[in-house]
Amino acid sequence: MKMSRRAKRMQRNHKRNAAGSTLNLTALMDIFTILVFFLMMNQNDAEVQSSDAIQLPKSIAANELKDTVRILVTKDDVLVQGRPIVKMEALSKLKGEIIPELKKELDYLASRSPLPLELKEEGRPITIMGDKDTPYSILKRIMDTCAKAEFNNISLAVSQKGEAS
Repeated sequence: MKMSRRAKRMQRNHKRNAAGSTLNLTALMDIFTILVFFLMMNQNDAEVQSSDAIQLPKSIAANELKDTVRILVTKDDVLVQGRPIVKMEALSKLKGEIIPELKKELDYLASRSPLPLELKEEGRPITIMGDKDTPYSILKRIMDTCAKAEFNNISLAVSQKGEAS
């Protein structure tokens, strides 16, 4: 049986178009890889590192911890972002309201990221984590030093208590 020209043309087109649809996964994998790395780099680690060196006071405050500069006041040291800055023995011997080593470190941290004009009045945020037995005079000196270094938005970290009755 002889095929018409139309039937031949349709057969040729069917053969040509049958093997044409394949999926290229290379570009898709590149996009997912970039997405995974982006999400890994931009995750927010704003949790308080658990430390046996301090015992935070209890509170019923419900505010979540923000990712800020953290000062940890233990019985032996004052640490900024986990780095020891000054010993408590030396701190008790220092005269004056501000702590020079702490101010130097905070000035360095402030110089690394300029403060936008709209946040100048509010100041830079900082979180102070101190043991519940830390004397108020030490905390006051630390807060004064923070204020002198333009870290005016001061938060004190506490452990969350149960619901208030």
